[in-house]
Amino acid sequence: MGQFVNLTAADGVTFPAYVAQPAGTPKGGLVVLQEIFGVNSHIRAVADGYAADGYFVVAPSTFHRVQAGVELGYTEADMGTGFGYKTAVEALPAPGVMADIQAAIAHASQAGKVAILGYCWGGLLTWRAACTLDGLSAAVPFYGGGMTGEAEAARQPKVPVMAHFGDQDHWIPLDTVQAFQKAQPAVEVHVYAANHGFNCDQRGSFDAAAAKLARERTLAFLARHVG
Repeated sequence: MGQFVNLTAADGVTFPAYVAQPAGTPKGGLVVLQEIFGVNSHIRAVADGYAADGYFVVAPSTFHRVQAGVELGYTEADMGTGFGYKTAVEALPAPGVMADIQAAIAHASQAGKVAILGYCWGGLLTWRAACTLDGLSAAVPFYGGGMTGEAEAARQPKVPVMAHFGDQDHWIPLDTVQAFQKAQPAVEVHVYAANHGFNCDQRGSFDAAAAKLARERTLAFLARHVG
């Protein structure tokens, strides 16, 4: 089990992050970015899981600049609330939440090399982090909403990237995934017979087989690039 700590971004903003530590010496650091539902029980479980695999995990609250203490479920109402917070964060003046993610990377770096992974909106932020932030060795976005659009696909990652998508994801049409692959031939893209949110066992779209395979591939990727 991890615990929340307070981190401080370069602009002086203090925000909470859930930190989960491995039993022994860490293999490296890992920043985990939330969906639009906050650092909820699912994201904390993801962090605990990767800590059990040997990583020092930091999951920053990426909503904190607009709303503190967000922990949502997965109802339609929760989705609407979370989307509103996400829209507000996206509207912040640059660098906005990226400063918090940079601070999370710095905190994770005490364990060595650092990778970043995220889900849904966190997948988009993971992609942006791979392209714009410092101190990373690898990035793994899961069904990053918006990252297959033309503007995001034009970015250039500074580190190796593995991206996971579902072929039944109505938020991320398969033709945009294919266009992203064409624009980013160096990115290792995997497509699963699954829907958006397939990694989350608290959602109706959970797909155990896809989640298991994506996690195995992610761990192998982290082993290659982080340790």
